[in-house]
Amino acid sequence: MSTNKNISLFGNIKSDLPASVVVFFVALPLCLGIALASGAPLFSGLIAGIVGGIVVGSLSGSQIGVSGPAAGLAAIVLTAIGTLGGYENFLVAVVLGGIIQLGFGLLKAGIIGYYFPSSVIKGMLTGIGIIIILKQIPHFFGYDSDPEGDFAFFQVDGNNTFSEIFKMFSHISLGPTIIAIIGLGIILFWDNYLSKKAKIFKIIQGPLVAVVLGILFYNFTKGNSALEIIPAHLVSVPVPSDFSSFLSQFSFPNFAAITRPEVWVTAFTIALVASLETLLCVEATDKLDPEKRITPTNRELLAQGTGNILSGLIGGLPITQVIVRSSANIQSGGKTKISAIIHGFLLLISVLLIPGLLNMIPLSVLAAILLLVGYKLAKPGLFKVMYDLGWKQFTPFIVTVLGIILTDLLIGIGLGLMVGIVIILIKSYQNSHFLHMEDKSNGRHKIKMTLAEEVTFINKGAILKELNQLPEDTLLELDVRKTRYLDNDIVEILEDFVERARNKNIDVTLISERGTIVNPDSYINFFQLRPVA
Repeated sequence: MSTNKNISLFGNIKSDLPASVVVFFVALPLCLGIALASGAPLFSGLIAGIVGGIVVGSLSGSQIGVSGPAAGLAAIVLTAIGTLGGYENFLVAVVLGGIIQLGFGLLKAGIIGYYFPSSVIKGMLTGIGIIIILKQIPHFFGYDSDPEGDFAFFQVDGNNTFSEIFKMFSHISLGPTIIAIIGLGIILFWDNYLSKKAKIFKIIQGPLVAVVLGILFYNFTKGNSALEIIPAHLVSVPVPSDFSSFLSQFSFPNFAAITRPEVWVTAFTIALVASLETLLCVEATDKLDPEKRITPTNRELLAQGTGNILSGLIGGLPITQVIVRSSANIQSGGKTKISAIIHGFLLLISVLLIPGLLNMIPLSVLAAILLLVGYKLAKPGLFKVMYDLGWKQFTPFIVTVLGIILTDLLIGIGLGLMVGIVIILIKSYQNSHFLHMEDKSNGRHKIKMTLAEEVTFINKGAILKELNQLPEDTLLELDVRKTRYLDNDIVEILEDFVERARNKNIDVTLISERGTIVNPDSYINFFQLRPVA
């Protein structure tokens, strides 16, 4: 059930429209870059961005989430296009993946999204923020060997995240660097000073001004050998000569391939990975949302499934909700889903009407915008906050951060989850019982063992260890009054302990809600008489 506040969509247009422009500038290079990294037609990334904004944005219950092509799927797409024998065959898998996602939504699989630990989600946001910064540094200085949107540690250009930065020092371009520094300065000045002086500076956002100056810089420095920005350092949107050539950029699935098993395997892979990425992003964006609204996850899966069906039918890449664009939306003041929808229309209108103007935007200026998005996600103070919460919170957090930086998004999150589960198991092992030892009474040890509310097979080792270490001539009080669930494995341990207790002259008093039993003949019989929940 959604707990979204009833907010008038167009009642926040003054906030949503400027935010949509910022999201548009963030999404544009990512849509193109992810398509390039995926080995797909460039236009396919724009299709996914348009469908993700307009269609998924309209159907989604998220007010601030933005959907589009995801970097986490780039490697899957690249491999699948080759394996399936062409892009049209791959599109069949995208459509089928969308249908499978609809099934996930109808089966209420979205509930999985509520079970990601907070420490892992915070680690995910921080890790993505750091990886954005690391990946944008080369673009900021005019080294654009690796496409935008390649967020994996091992890059498609043959380098990794760190070697790319070192290699950048030999390929710094003066023009892109200068306009990137100017753009970054403008955005910082706008955010920290001008936006607080007048409302007009909130409506017209700093990133828009930086992009406009970037276009002017490109045009004024043409022919200047020192400052000129060459096409390799600019946005590269396909430019159709007329409307018919624009339509020719759309691709359509080859449904003759639907009977091939590998198509279905790819479809299920896309559905599973896209759903997991979406649910993780939903959880993260809900944490970032200043209004603290909760997105209905099952509805989100239905929206994403619908978007992927449509995207696949017209030649687009797979779609997920994506944290980079969503966080840019939140940071720019987006209030409702209108922001995501408008950003989709901006993508559509701009690639249809002004692709030539878009191709004058320096990538380094867009890198400046993304650098600030990354910094706001990965503020240094968060590390101290997580550290102060203790090792049980900090360990999964830092493992997730390092995992994302050194591998990719899903592997990093998977590592963080595994560490979190191990910590839960350790604490569960430790907290299965409380042991209180008293002084010797009449020459005999008196020990009280209180079992926890829930005792499972995970606690088997800890309890067995304590029972085995009891000395001879001991008075043991076993208190199960608070226990509501007792695994059969534990009952069997207690049953096996009956004979050993007699041999070691250990007297056991079993304290329960039903009363007290001294030296019970059978624990199994006792717990069969008193069913435990």
